[in-house]
Amino acid sequence: MKVIIHGGFFSESGTNQETKKAKQDALAAIVSEAYTYLKGHTALETVVYTVSLLEDNELFNAGLGSQIQSDGKVRLSASLMDGKTQRFSGVINIENVKNPVQVSEKLLACADRVLSGSGAAAFALDHGFEYFDPITTQRQAEYEAKLNQQERKGTVGCVALDQDGNLAAATSTGGKGFEIPCRVSDSATVAGNFANNFAAISCTGVGEDIVNTALAAKIVTRVTDGFTLKEATERSFNELKTIDGFAGVIGISATGEVYHQDSHPYMVWASFDGSLQLFA
Repeated sequence: MKVIIHGGFFSESGTNQETKKAKQDALAAIVSEAYTYLKGHTALETVVYTVSLLEDNELFNAGLGSQIQSDGKVRLSASLMDGKTQRFSGVINIENVKNPVQVSEKLLACADRVLSGSGAAAFALDHGFEYFDPITTQRQAEYEAKLNQQERKGTVGCVALDQDGNLAAATSTGGKGFEIPCRVSDSATVAGNFANNFAAISCTGVGEDIVNTALAAKIVTRVTDGFTLKEATERSFNELKTIDGFAGVIGISATGEVYHQDSHPYMVWASFDGSLQLFA
């Protein structure tokens, strides 16, 4: 059993020691709780549970405390993929919900498994999700001062391998901040979140770069074709460099290989397989 999480890219992780320490502590606590949860649950259940914890922590750009788009609204995207069943589900630019990854979970059993905008919001209301305003005081102040234009913003994600050898991945984001309203990120696509019986990947970084290189699906496909997770990731990142792309990934293979890579030393992540590994 193994679990790895990321908290995206944060410029303040390299400059603000108090913020960095808070994120380290949060990641350590969440990944430890995720591993305990994994002992009695499937990989699929675990990634939903864990990403929900990340969405509920305003230190991270997903769910509560997400970035505000250029029209002053928060729109969230999240997706989920079950490696065992090969089912993918997600919501794109959903408003006024607390945990978009849980809405994605509800969609996993539906014939129409990716919804956007008002349709996603209506689905959430119909399935018992209450109205929730994710804007925090800090995000509102940043929006009003237009600070987000100078910062790289992150995403959250979780990849898990359960005791039965099943893999799953989940990814959630509040966007990059000040984007054109309803801009679509990679997080609710197979470019940013992908899993099968061989490997599972969650991405963060510049969504357009991740989509341009189909990063998560490409890495998993290469593992399926016989590459190690490390080899598959490094080869895919070499291709990312040709477009000057910016990304970070976390992943686990069916053999238990855990790997992470980023274009900068600022992706915050943690993993747990009985012992904690942490970087922020």
